[in-house]
Amino acid sequence: MLCARHVFRCFKWLERAGDRVTGAAGPYFVGLAVILQAIGAASFFAVIQPSLPLRWLTTPPCVLIALNLFMHYYYVCTVPPGFVQDEVLQPGSGRLWASPSQRTSAGVRWSNRGVTLLTASITACRRCGLMRPERAHHCRICGRCVIKYDHHCPLPAGINQCVGLNNERHFVLFMAYLVLSTFFLSIMGYSQALEAVGLTYSNNWPYMVPQLAYILTYMLSVVICIAVFIMLCWHLWGVARGETSVEAQDHEVYKRIARDRGDSFVNSFDLGRSTNLRLFFNIGRDGYPWYTLILPLRIMPYTDGRSWARREGFQRHQGIQEGEELTDDDDDDDA
Repeated sequence: MLCARHVFRCFKWLERAGDRVTGAAGPYFVGLAVILQAIGAASFFAVIQPSLPLRWLTTPPCVLIALNLFMHYYYVCTVPPGFVQDEVLQPGSGRLWASPSQRTSAGVRWSNRGVTLLTASITACRRCGLMRPERAHHCRICGRCVIKYDHHCPLPAGINQCVGLNNERHFVLFMAYLVLSTFFLSIMGYSQALEAVGLTYSNNWPYMVPQLAYILTYMLSVVICIAVFIMLCWHLWGVARGETSVEAQDHEVYKRIARDRGDSFVNSFDLGRSTNLRLFFNIGRDGYPWYTLILPLRIMPYTDGRSWARREGFQRHQGIQEGEELTDDDDDDDA
């Protein structure tokens, strides 16, 4: 028993050390991500774009994809994720902010289109003691509670902060446009890659980008396209199920608890795939126009995090009794 306690303490120390390293290295990951994106864009527009057919027609979509990639990365790095103690996010009025489909003075939308919004329950965080609304979790790296916390992301996207209520949409759209950009670079730049490695009869390389730099960029694009596509599909699957990454893990535990007592677990935040996706991206008659998915504009989330859309007739998850909800682990080494 004593040996097991020492092993547990050792793992907890390693976990906290990893958190400190991750937090300290975060700015460097951001710098690396910016450099890689810039190199990828330069390689595409210097090598691939001049050889595209009908450049007057094909270039604008390429520019739009690149613009979305850079802007959503900027948003996800700079928009606060939604710390509990921060003030509620307010809509802006600049050119980068989209206008909602219908004007309203209410802070919470979607209240009149078959979506029931209920006030979130309040609990105390076991780590920092802060009173926080439902669906908030404590981030060990930031040391703060985040509303609708998904994860802290130093890698592979390199955003150096949490993904939460206010920036989760930008995170998913950034991954989507990263997949699109690397996919098109991999497909359209295939012949240039063969030319760069010397597998063609041409010995001429008339581009400003060095051959080695282009080869490395092309290989990295293929790898990133596959890896991020898997991540994107996993995140979209969670969005369609009405749960975050953390909640997906909790719900597996809830299912076992409910099954052991002969009950079934039902996620009260799951309103169906279509509604879940519309709420997440906040598009539709009570949200924002669909073009906000293809133009890099800021929008508000459908809620301020103090109320949540639930299934009709549900006040809480089915199959879980009060007090059985999972909370953030304690920092106590003897736990």
